Amino acid sequence: MAHLKTSEVAFLSTVAKQRLTTYDGNLWEFYDVGDRKLTPLVCLPGTVGGPLIFHRVIAALQEAGGYRVIAVRRMSCGAFHNKPFYFAYSSNTLSCGPIKNGKMAKSMGFNPAAGLSGLLKDGHKHFEGVDEAVAKNIEAVKQLADISRTSLGPNGMRKLVINHLDKIFVTSDTATIVQELEVVHPAAKMVVMAAKMQQTEFGDATNLVVSIAGELLMQAAGLLRMGLHASEIVTGYKKAYEKALEILNTLEVHTVRDVRIQAELEKIIRPVVGAKQYGYEDVLATLVAEAALTVFPNKPKAAKINVDNIRVTKIMGGNVFDSRVVKGMVVQRDTEGSVKKVDGAKVAVFGCGIEVSSTEAKSTVLIKTADELMNYNKGEEERLDEAIRAISESGATVVIAGGSISEMALHFLEKYHLLSIRIQSKWELRRLCRAVNATALVRLGAPTPEEMGFCDHVSVQEVGGKKITVFRQDQEDAKMATIILRASTDNVLNDLERAIDDGVNTVKAACKDGRFVAGGGATEIEVARQIEAFGNTIPGLDQYAIKKFAEALEIVPRMLAENAGQQGTEVISSLYAAHGAGKANAGVDVETGVVENMLAANVVDHLETKKAALRLGADVAITVLRVDQIIMAKAAGGPKPRGA
Repeated sequence: MAHLKTSEVAFLSTVAKQRLTTYDGNLWEFYDVGDRKLTPLVCLPGTVGGPLIFHRVIAALQEAGGYRVIAVRRMSCGAFHNKPFYFAYSSNTLSCGPIKNGKMAKSMGFNPAAGLSGLLKDGHKHFEGVDEAVAKNIEAVKQLADISRTSLGPNGMRKLVINHLDKIFVTSDTATIVQELEVVHPAAKMVVMAAKMQQTEFGDATNLVVSIAGELLMQAAGLLRMGLHASEIVTGYKKAYEKALEILNTLEVHTVRDVRIQAELEKIIRPVVGAKQYGYEDVLATLVAEAALTVFPNKPKAAKINVDNIRVTKIMGGNVFDSRVVKGMVVQRDTEGSVKKVDGAKVAVFGCGIEVSSTEAKSTVLIKTADELMNYNKGEEERLDEAIRAISESGATVVIAGGSISEMALHFLEKYHLLSIRIQSKWELRRLCRAVNATALVRLGAPTPEEMGFCDHVSVQEVGGKKITVFRQDQEDAKMATIILRASTDNVLNDLERAIDDGVNTVKAACKDGRFVAGGGATEIEVARQIEAFGNTIPGLDQYAIKKFAEALEIVPRMLAENAGQQGTEVISSLYAAHGAGKANAGVDVETGVVENMLAANVVDHLETKKAALRLGADVAITVLRVDQIIMAKAAGGPKPRGA
């Protein structure tokens, strides 16, 4: 210890050297210095090194305030070679020992050379970086957008989709297409979920969501190849989206003041229906407007609509121009008995069947004589006769059953001249109760006046060789309306029904917010033009993303033109020239090219629907761009998917 200073020698002479015998018989020496109330800092030889370093550690801690140090001066490391061990301090005693839990040792045995494969379970998939994760996500969304974008507009192409149940869909409705495609790629699935959310909230503009999301990501791919970072693109897209919302609020060209005026409704329904069924927009808009006016609540209540209150009954045969609206409800089946028509009907609705009630438990009836058999049958008949007579005496003239109607019950229904019909679907039964303002009873018996419904006319009609029962309300305030839709095939009927659903949802949206903007791509071009100018005022790399956002909005007028057989680039140039000259309502005419005023052509889009579509499309594009790694766990066991 000659190399130590006098103060260091004096310090060590005051510190008691202690010894510790380890579990395998080795002897360790250690020093314990400081306030015994404090939790100690345990230092091994690699940290302390010897008395000199130990003294300096103590001196440094002493200057900082309170300290407690346990320093091991000598230990035999060979005893723990390749073995995990622990140090424990309790009751002022230092101890050590091996870790005997093999599971802990195995889980802690991470092999750095194996990388992520050593971290995750076997069978996982991992993609990382721009070339793998980001590029694959963008390509997946691009493929989905390419499917739907050619269906945009009145001249959009149809898609023939065969789902997993071998059901055939021939449609240009993007909501139906993405729902039946069963997309499995995670990034494309996010776009599908955004489209479904748009369909749930507004029932329209799902194609706009998918097209804008796909175009934004395709533009972002070019920026990534230029060297921009994904975070810079995301920042630029967010600024452009916020600016787009500001611009959209200034582009309002039409406001529906009173949705109870049929001409106003037809004006806003016609472009929506025309985008799906070009050529039939006039007749379909009239049908939807009539049905909507039927189900509106009476004044002074505010006009609102429940889309479930407008039903569509599809009957093959004839053509679209044979379709009509029934103020009430239509059931696609004939009545059970010979009574086919009742005016001013009081309706009794039963959720159960009309038949002799059976016992809850199995039982055996022992009949010994013919008289007992006759009396047994007569007893059943008398009870059923009594129940149906009570229904007739209550004033009911129409009986609706949610279950089966026995032959004996039908005999007594005919005896008391009651019109009877059987409805198997509980959903249809509930709608019929709403249409006639009745309450479905769960027991067979006479209904009270409050439980009975009323209908002006109940009659059986034949449409296209098919018997239907019509519940029509003339005097009463109808809560339901039914559009009887005629066409040649099932696929055409289904596509017409989707167009009608879009029209009904547009009326629903207009009841909440009556603001509309110019359609035909006019709004998108005007927003793109102003965002382009906004991008020129932004310093830094964000301006590139802002300008690409504006360029992505050109997809709407471009696809409208290309789907109509026109030159997309020429139409876009003409639109920019018209908007630069102050014609903010100039849009695409699918027949002639560029129209200077889409409002005069009665082509308008709902403002809130367009804002929601832009929001969802931008959100899903930003979400996909923020992903830089794809880590997929091994799929769970089970049968292989079809076609694998």
